[in-house]
Amino acid sequence: MTIEGRLADGRPVRVELDGPRIAAVTEVRDAPDALVLPGLVDLQVNGYGGRDFNADDLSTGDVAELVRELWKRGTTTLCPTIITAPEDKIVRNLRVIAAAREADPLVRHAIPGVHVEGPYLAADDGPRGAHDAEHLRDPDVAEFGRWQEASGGLVKIVTLAPERAGAAGYIAELSRHGVVAAIGHTAASPADIEAAVRAGARLSTHLGNGAHAVIRRHPNYIWTQLAEDRLAATFIADGHHLPADTFTVMLRAKGAGRALLVSDSVALAGCAPGDYTTPVGGRITVREDGRVTLPGGELLAGSGSSLIECLAWAVTRTEVGLGTAVGLAAANPARLLGIDRGRIAPGAPGDLIVTTPGLSLLRTFVNGTPVHTT
Repeated sequence: MTIEGRLADGRPVRVELDGPRIAAVTEVRDAPDALVLPGLVDLQVNGYGGRDFNADDLSTGDVAELVRELWKRGTTTLCPTIITAPEDKIVRNLRVIAAAREADPLVRHAIPGVHVEGPYLAADDGPRGAHDAEHLRDPDVAEFGRWQEASGGLVKIVTLAPERAGAAGYIAELSRHGVVAAIGHTAASPADIEAAVRAGARLSTHLGNGAHAVIRRHPNYIWTQLAEDRLAATFIADGHHLPADTFTVMLRAKGAGRALLVSDSVALAGCAPGDYTTPVGGRITVREDGRVTLPGGELLAGSGSSLIECLAWAVTRTEVGLGTAVGLAAANPARLLGIDRGRIAPGAPGDLIVTTPGLSLLRTFVNGTPVHTT
C-alpha cells in the first residue's frame, strides 16, 4: 500500500506500507495537495463523543468505540486517563481497559498504557479542578500495586501533587518500576517540587492549569516547574486552557524538546453545546465555542477538543511551525512513554494520518491498517 503527500517539512513523498510497518519513504517530484503525518499520541484522554473512561458502567465495547472515534480525529495512540475516584472504581475501570486490549489487537496497539490522574491531588479549589474532593487522599504504594495487578502493569503515568504526605517515596517507587511520575493539580512549594524531581518526577501535567485563579507573582509552582529542565511538560493548546501568549512563553521556556501537547478531552468533547450531567464534575456546560466548564463560572472541566484541533490551534494562533507542532503531539509523547511511534521512516510502525493542508483529517492508518477514510 502506498500513500503520497507532503511531510510536515514540505517534502513530497511516497510512503510504502508493508504489513504493520513502513517499508520505504521516497521523495517524489510531485505529490497530492495533502499532508502525510505521523499518527498523534495523546497522553491524556478522559473521554470523547459521549463516552467516558471514567464511567461507572464502562465496558470493553465502550473502550473500543472510544478508540475508534479518536482514530477518526487523527489520534492513533492514547493513554486512557482515569481520574480521582474510590479505589474500587479505579481498579474496575483499569480491568475493563485491560480486557478491551486483550480482545482486539489494534486496540492493544493504540493503548500502550493508562494515565491515572489523581487521587493524590491538592484539595484547594483551583488546583483540585473538577476532581471530587471527597476521594482525594495521600499517595499509597500498596494501592499503586493493586492498580498494576488489576491492569497487568498497564499504568504508565501517575499525576500527583508532590506536597501530599509520602509523595517523594511514592514517586521513587514509581520510578523504580519505570512509571512516569507527573506533577499536577498542585499547590506545592518550590521545595516540594525540587524534592519530587530528586525522587524521580519527570513530567508536569497540563502546566499552567489545575492552579489557583490567583497566585503569588513569585515564587510559585508554575515558575518552578517551567525552570526545571528535568521536567518535561504537557500543555492543553485548545485556546481555552492557555491564551496564545501564555502558551508561547511557556513553550519558549520549556523548549520544544521537553514540551508535549495533550487534549485532556472529556466525554463531552465533540458534543453539541448545552448542559449535561457526567460522572466527572457532575453538571457540566459545553459552550458554543467548545469551552467545557462547571456551571455558573469559568472553571474548566477538561477540554472539548481533540488533539488534532489542539495542534491546528497551535499552528494557526502561535509562532509554532507545523513540524514542531507535530513533534509536540507525536514524537515527544511517544519518547516519554518509551515507544516507537511519532515518526515516518523505514521500519517505523504504520501509524499515519493524511490531512488537508488545513489539518482536516482525510485518512488514518493504525499499525499499517486503514481504519478511517472520509
